[in-house]
This record gives sequence, C-alpha cells and structure tokens, in this order.
Amino acid sequence: MHLPTLKQLQYLISLADHGHFGRAAEASFVTQSTLSAGIRELETLLDASLVERTRRVVRFTPLGERIAEKARRVLADAEDLAALAHAESKPLTGDLRMGVIPTIAPFLLPRILPRLRTEYPSLRLFLREEPSAAACEALHKGQVDCVLLALPYGCGDIEAEILFEDRFFVAAHKDDEVVARNSVKAGAIDGDQLLLLEDGHCLKEHALAACKRPEFRTEASVIGTSLHTLIQMVDNRLGLTLVPQMALDAGILSGTEVVARPLAEADAAREIALVWRRSSPREDEFRMLAKALVDAGGADA
Repeated sequence: MHLPTLKQLQYLISLADHGHFGRAAEASFVTQSTLSAGIRELETLLDASLVERTRRVVRFTPLGERIAEKARRVLADAEDLAALAHAESKPLTGDLRMGVIPTIAPFLLPRILPRLRTEYPSLRLFLREEPSAAACEALHKGQVDCVLLALPYGCGDIEAEILFEDRFFVAAHKDDEVVARNSVKAGAIDGDQLLLLEDGHCLKEHALAACKRPEFRTEASVIGTSLHTLIQMVDNRLGLTLVPQMALDAGILSGTEVVARPLAEADAAREIALVWRRSSPREDEFRMLAKALVDAGGADA
C-alpha cells in the first residue's frame, strides 16, 4: 500500500483552512497548480474524491472532511516527533509558535520579549494573538505549540504551568465616590454602571466571577471591544470597569483621570498560565519557557 506524504496532507489541511486554492497555495508557499496537483495525487492514491471543485467555491466531501481531521492529527504527531528530538538536544532554540490572548498580549509581551530575546537568541518566537476559544482551538489543531492563557478556562486536554496571579481592580473616574476609599467591596459596585468586554473575552467571565454578584451578568453593560476602549469610556464618565493589575502596571491609565482601587474580595484574581497539549512531548521545554517568562518579568505583574 502506498501511503500519503506529509506534504500532500499539508496541502489538504491548508485547503480546508482557507477554503480557496489560491489562498491555500499562498499559505503553503507553493503555486496553485502545485497544491492542486498534490491534492489530486492524494485522491488518486486513496482512490477517493476528497474535494468538490467549482469555479466559485471549494467543498469537501464528507470523506474529505474526515480525512482532513485525521490528517491534522497525523501532522501534529509528525511535528511532535521532530520537536521531541530538537528539544532534547537544544531546548528553547528554533521555531516556537505561541498563542496569546488580547487581554495579556499588549500588557505582558513588551515586558518579557526583550529579555527573552537576549537570553535565548536562537529562539524564534512566532506570536498569534486571538481570543481564548480560538487560541485553544489553534492549540489542539497544532497551529500553535503553546498558549499564554488566563485561567480558569476550559481549554480541553492540556497541561498548564501557572506563571503568576493577576488581581482585579475597580477603575472609575477620580470624582466617582466608589474609588474614594483604598479598596472597593463588590457590594459597592453599581451594576448599571459596570462596563465589561463583549462576549468572547474570558476576562469578562473572570471579572464577573471576581465580583461574586450573579446579577451583574444581566445588569452590566457589555460594550467594550478592548480594555483600552473601556478605560476611555470610564475617563468620559460613562461608568466604571474592572481592570487586571497587569494592565495597570503597563500604564493603561496614563493620560486619563481614571483611578483604580483593589477589589476587596480575597480571591478577586485570574491566573496567568502557559498551557500546552497534554500529548505534547515538549513538556520539559515548555516548563523551562514558563520559568523564563516568570524570570523575564511575569512574576512582578
């Protein structure tokens, strides 16, 4: 029996991801004719039709969809095999793809990347910023090797190394009486004035959990697309919000009249962690990376 090549499987997955022969070829760094020929060879080899070709759209047959999913696992195993040997001989060198969620990336990465580049000059870190759900999906599809994530979050079958705790603060205009004291109890927060991120950001769920007031889920005005947007709204006296310490340390309040006070609840925090697939053979390397991230500044967040 002749077996499919990894290259043929890569072409098939690229087509499944992009839904267009031209874009799939571009992402694979080959010509469209090369990619199309590779998929036809795969179909001939398997004696099965995997893709329905029309001028406007590309549709996978039911069998093609199942084979594409199986191909993802095959390629992930092949990459793990190569990564295992590489990590054993030269840890934290070469290419590493890391997902980062938007409520971490702009605040933590500028602090840690310069030192990481200095201490591990042979490490080529490719970053992919996206919300938690998409980042976890990319992790399990093998599109990234690890993810900087805020926990708790259901990310599937993963291993995690906690980097540090990121406490929540109440941010309001300086004239708002809610921030007149050194800390704010959740009971003092007016749910009608609470501004949170839109659905899809795990920070919203973490903030609501920190308040321990279930009614906020229906009362809060969920309108912000980013923490920076929320702070600008607060600066314009449109309400108040919850901000993690990481963002405060990064200077998110600079140039505003917004004041932040700690949320008084004892466990009002999220945990910042590096996570990876439980099946990954690079666990030792990822734990080494987690320590490097903490040493590079994460523990002070």
